[in-house]
Amino acid sequence: MPSVTVKGMSCDHCKMSVTKAVAGVSGVKDVDVSLEKGEAEWTESAPVDMDAVKAAIRKAGFDVE
Repeated sequence: MPSVTVKGMSCDHCKMSVTKAVAGVSGVKDVDVSLEKGEAEWTESAPVDMDAVKAAIRKAGFDVE
């Protein structure tokens, strides 16, 4: 399962914002964001551009490693 480390999440609202951002990327499905791990994971229905995922998370206001 692909994943990225997300910095700056501190609450459920943050978690939902990141989930929505990642889910909006073409080919992404079944997003799971963990506040405890500071990580977003997902499965793919088609090949996903990792740079597009990172850009979507940054646009939502969070840092990505």
